[in-house]
Amino acid sequence: MKRFFLNAALALALVGTAVACKGDKKNETEAGEAQTEVAASEAAAKYKVDTAASSLMWMGSKPTGKHNGTVAIESGVLNVENGTIQSGTFIIDMTTIESTDLEGDMKNNLDAHLRGTVEGKEGDFFNVQKYPNAAFSVTGVTEKDGKTYVQGNLQIKEKKNNIEFPVTTTMNGDTMTLESEPFTIDRTKWDVNYGSKSVFDNLGDKWVSDDMEITVKLVANKA
Repeated sequence: MKRFFLNAALALALVGTAVACKGDKKNETEAGEAQTEVAASEAAAKYKVDTAASSLMWMGSKPTGKHNGTVAIESGVLNVENGTIQSGTFIIDMTTIESTDLEGDMKNNLDAHLRGTVEGKEGDFFNVQKYPNAAFSVTGVTEKDGKTYVQGNLQIKEKKNNIEFPVTTTMNGDTMTLESEPFTIDRTKWDVNYGSKSVFDNLGDKWVSDDMEITVKLVANKA
């Protein structure tokens, strides 16, 4: 009887942990159909993204832990009217995706797997030899719950889905900075399926979470 109560308590604790983890997802996005991208108006000022000052950070998890890293912004333009982003696009250089929490061979192995430069594993994650770039194009900006949300089409590989995430923008002279809160995407919506329990069966504890956390920072200067 004592063992029964111990097992029941353990089961409840595990359920509670699972629910808590599920609720801890940061700004979980819902991938919808791609929307019409906004054209810049004649009144909008063009701001060119400073790629050296801009960044995209990512985090992925699995049962044994998590990894985090960066991807470089290759180029981008934001069109701004009355201090508000009206439209814009930025290009992500997927060939630069790397982990920042590992060193040596472990880092090299994970980076190569993510990029798809390992023979026979090209399509596991991002297959950068075939798809060297990803892109995000603005389709709208809205205010709700006291926050500013950017909506846009995110294209990875051959999939394009519309997402939204909360951002803060600041103006300092001729420089605009856009910083997102951390948000999560379901990577399988872009055919990044390796180790996904929602795609493959019988993975045991060898699965990788479908949720990928992203944080974007763009610094752009008036052209």
